[in-house]
Amino acid sequence: MDMMRIDGRSYDQLRPIEIVTDFVKFPEGSVLITCGNTKVLCCASVEDGAPRHVPEGTGWVTAEYSMLPRANRERSKRDVSRLKLSPRSAEIQRLIGRSLRAAIDLKALGDRIITVDCDVLQGDGGTRTASVTGGFLAMAMACEKMVKEGWLGRSPIKNYVAAVSAGIVDDRALLDLCYEEDSRAMVDLNCVMNDAGELIEVQGTGEGRSFTLNEQQELLRLCAKGIRELLEKQKMILGGLR
Repeated sequence: MDMMRIDGRSYDQLRPIEIVTDFVKFPEGSVLITCGNTKVLCCASVEDGAPRHVPEGTGWVTAEYSMLPRANRERSKRDVSRLKLSPRSAEIQRLIGRSLRAAIDLKALGDRIITVDCDVLQGDGGTRTASVTGGFLAMAMACEKMVKEGWLGRSPIKNYVAAVSAGIVDDRALLDLCYEEDSRAMVDLNCVMNDAGELIEVQGTGEGRSFTLNEQQELLRLCAKGIRELLEKQKMILGGLR
């Protein structure tokens, strides 16, 4: 018998997803992504020149992540500089950057850098995975704009990329945890995949207990189902913008 969740979803059901493109006027690509009660603004900015550590003629993609002070139930301190960035924000923005670089041909991007800013307006679980899914859309929109304006001959996007979480709550595997579920999850797992069905990153943690390989595989299967649905939504949105 299917367990009834706090918000009435089935165990393998995503929260309602809403994506608004061009939410901000000035970035090369911008998206407001809403996953249930989680809202993240993702803005992609393009600049000429790439970091010194990449080969000449090769581009780079990086990400910055931050939560607004009242994104959560209690006010948090504002990240005012890289030196004072919270360890959690630093870890999440590295995850977003790695995920987005897996989606793009950096050589085809040329001597440019794309910075994707992910600002959490409201957090209710899954902010890092929403940032990856929305951040990819913002980056892809920026690449399409470069093609249209003649900066690039073709889009450097190789694969679509999306992310979602799953977890074990009361010994039951659930997809796309909201805050109430996440806060009492025994196991939490974040998954990033591309549209070839390949894994890019998996972060699994035993929060309240250890977990078995079978449980890990069950969580990954749930994530794969959710990511397929997110990828289809991404493709519909980008296809409609062309």
